[in-house]
Amino acid sequence: MPTLILSAKDLRSLYTVELGLTAVERAFRAHGLGESLMPPKVYLSLPAYDGDFRAMPAFLDGAAGVKWVNAHPRNPEKHHLPTVRALYILSDPDTASPLAILDGTLLTAWRTGAAGGVASKFLAKKQPRTLGLVGCGVQARVLIDSHRALFGDGLELLLADTHEAAAKALQAEKGGRIVSTQEACGADIVCTATPARVPVVKREWFQPGAHINAMGADAPGKQELDARLLTEGRVFIDDTEQALHSGEVNVPLHDGLLRAEQIAGTLGEVVAGKKPGRTSDTALTVFDSTGLALQDVALARALYDAALARGLGQALDIVGS
Repeated sequence: MPTLILSAKDLRSLYTVELGLTAVERAFRAHGLGESLMPPKVYLSLPAYDGDFRAMPAFLDGAAGVKWVNAHPRNPEKHHLPTVRALYILSDPDTASPLAILDGTLLTAWRTGAAGGVASKFLAKKQPRTLGLVGCGVQARVLIDSHRALFGDGLELLLADTHEAAAKALQAEKGGRIVSTQEACGADIVCTATPARVPVVKREWFQPGAHINAMGADAPGKQELDARLLTEGRVFIDDTEQALHSGEVNVPLHDGLLRAEQIAGTLGEVVAGKKPGRTSDTALTVFDSTGLALQDVALARALYDAALARGLGQALDIVGS
């Protein structure tokens, strides 16, 4: 059976923000209802190369797949390459045939941006007016797209980055104002997307009713938020095992500043209607995103179906029979 090869060019012609939001919300709902399979990520740490690889398998709605993805924070400065690059293999669970091989770099960016959007849809206060971005890289761009799709183009952008050039590049592309990190944290919704290992934002910078999408912590030792934001806020994680191991909560838990029972639940439980999300207009809510393989397989399947419908991609006989 031929395998469909979907390049980055193919995916760009297939993807819409609405497609991503729909697929990722479906993945969260299935996770909350226990209607999916997702073993833990497998990490291959390579300190000598300042990075790691991760294998991320999952099964959802009759589709199985695995992503091979890296995280090399120094790639841009050392090699002029993205921090994150990936390939995705989508398989038929019945025959085990590889249905498609997709560019996983765009897939990862899109599904992560969609995850932040879904979190804000269910956890942010109604009619937010401002969106703060702490970190102005690739993730900031897709997070802006998902939030504008949900809340409108009138959402004011507050952009903060330790590298002024990154903030200026994002401003030129998406608009908004370049501000200090403290001012960005005064927004109604704040997305942090940095590789930090020490907190980059303080509790006192946030307004009552703020919602935070903590997108950067995805490995042990990473931490973006002042621990008081977690102890004083209503915290939702994407997956219990992953978050405890490598999410924003991992360092405060290890240091005894946060207890596991203080975590309000998973975002999937909120999406599925099993747990309440925001409880008041003044509550502080936090979404701790580590990135789920379920998000990948859901979006990969949606893109594969769209490619078949439009006749895109190159079919190759790769695997012997």
